[in-house]
Amino acid sequence: MIDIKFLRENPDVVKQNIKNKFQDQKLVLVDEVIELDRKNRETMLNGDNLRAKRKSLSNEVGNLMKQGQKAEAEKIKAEVQKINEELVENEKLEAEYAEEIKSRMMKIPNIIDPSVPIGKDDSENVEVQRFGEAAVPSYEIPHHADIIERFNGLDKESAGRTSGVGFYYLVGDVARLHEAMLAYARDYMISNGFTYAIPPFMIRSNVVTGVMSFEEMDAMMYKIENEDLYLIGTSEHSMIGRYIDQMVKKDELPITMTSYSPCFRKEIGSHGLEERGLYRVHQFEKQEMIVICEPEDSMNWYEKMWKLTVDLFRSWNVPVRQLDCCSGDMADLKVKSCDVEAWSPRQQKFFEVGSCSTLGDAQARRLGIRVKGEKGNYYPHTLNNTVVATPRGLIAVLENNYNEDGTVTVPEVLRPYMGGTEKLVPVK
Repeated sequence: MIDIKFLRENPDVVKQNIKNKFQDQKLVLVDEVIELDRKNRETMLNGDNLRAKRKSLSNEVGNLMKQGQKAEAEKIKAEVQKINEELVENEKLEAEYAEEIKSRMMKIPNIIDPSVPIGKDDSENVEVQRFGEAAVPSYEIPHHADIIERFNGLDKESAGRTSGVGFYYLVGDVARLHEAMLAYARDYMISNGFTYAIPPFMIRSNVVTGVMSFEEMDAMMYKIENEDLYLIGTSEHSMIGRYIDQMVKKDELPITMTSYSPCFRKEIGSHGLEERGLYRVHQFEKQEMIVICEPEDSMNWYEKMWKLTVDLFRSWNVPVRQLDCCSGDMADLKVKSCDVEAWSPRQQKFFEVGSCSTLGDAQARRLGIRVKGEKGNYYPHTLNNTVVATPRGLIAVLENNYNEDGTVTVPEVLRPYMGGTEKLVPVK
């Protein structure tokens, strides 16, 4: 949510930003907010005038009572009562205008950074750089589901019976590798100065609407029936939500945390070849990183954060690339975002394994997170980035470490988490 003062003073900038995000249907919201804001300020001014008049009349009542002029005092008391009734109606109108303004402001996209490429959707994202050689071996790389099947590591049939489509059992060495990746990612982030946390896996609606747009919420979140609770789609939601309505001390910044959680997503409309495996599922696990920092430091943190994900995947022998997300591919609250994509030697293309975003002060405004500064209170900036999300990260490790004889080499940094195992040997 942007600052209403900024919108009031720069309506053309806000409108152009909406056009850059290819959401022209929202242009009308800007004019509606400006008109509602004008009416609201008039109403608030009227309220101030009424309260000032009431105060003056109340003082006059006191003087008249001291002089024994009770009849005159009673007349003025009646005027005061009338003003009180007007104030009640005026305050109701203020509340109505404020709610109408907020409902529209929540739908207006955040102002994107000038460096964001303009494009309609993810097909217009821009590759920035690559890390590692995207090689294709001389032998065939099977589909990841087939690789895992050879280790007796995947059971989607049973999961279909217990939970339905989009769920799975991981078993044996593959399950162990999956957890080794998460454990290493945890320790990797701790070694880089982030504080480890395990957050709540369910959050209230006011937190959900504070961290994401309504469109995202409807497409992603699972609602708990008869409860004001949602299953989290990523731990960023509850990690940022931890600071809702809190005043953060300036000397506490930056807050740098890394969190583990299962994640639950509807994935509406998911279909295709990869869905027979683990690429798109309703439940997965993730190590996340979040930062709350001074506004002037957010871009520096943005650069540091996505590079941490790149270095992590390179330590697993996975080539990756970084793409700048275009304007139309960014959620409304984001100022700038990039994807980290892993190389698939089987498909001979890259696929998304993580996303890094800076959201400016949008989440802080929605959640009421403020910093107590020397010259007054202000909103901090928030950022989030995927360290690793499994099983997509697992797919990347399996494919890029698959050998011609059907074994999978365990990346050296993961071996201590696998009891020293150097290779996974198929049982089929």
